[in-house]
Amino acid sequence: MALGWPVELVDGDVRLRPLKRRDQDAWMNLRAVNAAWLEPWDATSPEPVRGPRPTFGQFVRALSAQARDGSALPFAVEHAGELVGQLTVSSIQHGSLRSAAIGYWVSQHVAGRGITPTAVALATDHCFGPLALHRVEINVRPENGPSLRVVEKLGFRDEGLRERYLHIQGRWCDHRSFALTVEEVPEGLVARWHARRAST
Repeated sequence: MALGWPVELVDGDVRLRPLKRRDQDAWMNLRAVNAAWLEPWDATSPEPVRGPRPTFGQFVRALSAQARDGSALPFAVEHAGELVGQLTVSSIQHGSLRSAAIGYWVSQHVAGRGITPTAVALATDHCFGPLALHRVEINVRPENGPSLRVVEKLGFRDEGLRERYLHIQGRWCDHRSFALTVEEVPEGLVARWHARRAST
């Protein structure tokens, strides 16, 4: 097993756990109900997709294989026991870089309730702690207001615009890159997030 996997991360009512095949019905329903909310930000392939789409089981197996080889950590996001989204730590690099990227989505019906910042803070602390990484980045479309608020709430540093960074819905789209290094959050990101919420 890769270092740090499988793992569950919990803070209050928010839990990150491995995505399982048994999540299929809840996951598929969330994606269907939230299609208009999520599709503007979903990455797509610039190459035509040929053949049948992967089944949910194949999707989970592929993510689990990435977790086993240490290149990604695919989490289901739960709130009060309900599946509400997904968070993936990807592009995990060790050696002299020691970096990873975090991507996430959450159902619109729980947006704005602090669930996504809590989930991102949990994953970031796991990256800086057990995984011993040095840097975590999040890339956000400039038009994606909810995600921009997540990185702002957590104090991620704006590193600037990446032009035509990711293929989304048929075109190459600019993203703003945000990052933290472990030296910037000696108290831990979950602790910082709690302190900021308490002061507002």
